[in-house]
Amino acid sequence: MSSVINIKEASSVPPLGDQGALYVIKIGGNVIDDEVKLSSFLQDFAAIEGKKVLVHGGGKLATRLAEQMGVQQQMVEGRRITDAETLKIVTMVYAGYINKNIVAQLQRYDCNAIGLSGADGNAIKAHKRAGAERDYGFAGDVDEVNAELINTLIEADNTIVLAPITHDKKGQLLNTNADTIAQETAKALSKLYEVDLIYTFEKKGVLTNIDDDESYIKQLDPSSYEGYKEKGTISSGMIPKLDNAFAALNFGVKKVIIGKSDELQQIIEGTSGTTIVND
Repeated sequence: MSSVINIKEASSVPPLGDQGALYVIKIGGNVIDDEVKLSSFLQDFAAIEGKKVLVHGGGKLATRLAEQMGVQQQMVEGRRITDAETLKIVTMVYAGYINKNIVAQLQRYDCNAIGLSGADGNAIKAHKRAGAERDYGFAGDVDEVNAELINTLIEADNTIVLAPITHDKKGQLLNTNADTIAQETAKALSKLYEVDLIYTFEKKGVLTNIDDDESYIKQLDPSSYEGYKEKGTISSGMIPKLDNAFAALNFGVKKVIIGKSDELQQIIEGTSGTTIVND
């Protein structure tokens, strides 16, 4: 039986796998933009014992390169409109330079890494986004994550580094949100492993006061989440991220943690970040 998971057809929570623990970690774009922070993060990531997958976005490099090439960029509510020329640029930057730079640095830290886009080995199949009020161009929404392929590579003692470029298996590359790739990868692999999904960014976690980094919530369950939303403590851009976190838990991911990129080891140890759990 294939381990490719069709997320549209999944309707029940699969049992946790018996192949041990696995971390799926998303690296924030602000880290990618800073060579010193990136090197420090990757050294911390390489030091994590056990099986792990790293998912990255592109930071601001694609935007800068597009400007240098005279390709106008359109952003709507933080989302990039991916026209044909922009798709070429983000593919070069995300699946090319950034992905291979991360892989090379992980090799430096004795972490045997393999970089993949969604097209490599049919790792992640997606479709062009449709039905939205605005046409986002060649933006892709995930249909399938090839858990069998990723599992085979992991069990051969490789660390997978996933770029946010997918494909539709009809020859078309697509630009896909890295947070979504991390979530769907964690969900797919939860059939095989006990998966911890970790999102790292510039804050220590989900904050009750956006101006106070120490006001992060240590643990968040569905009932307390609803309470914070009703009070307006949690709002705007954090809501879709948390909705996705709870969706991952409902599918079988063991836990989701949101925390600061330069505190990765503390996040792993459970002494930093916001842990998202079910009741």
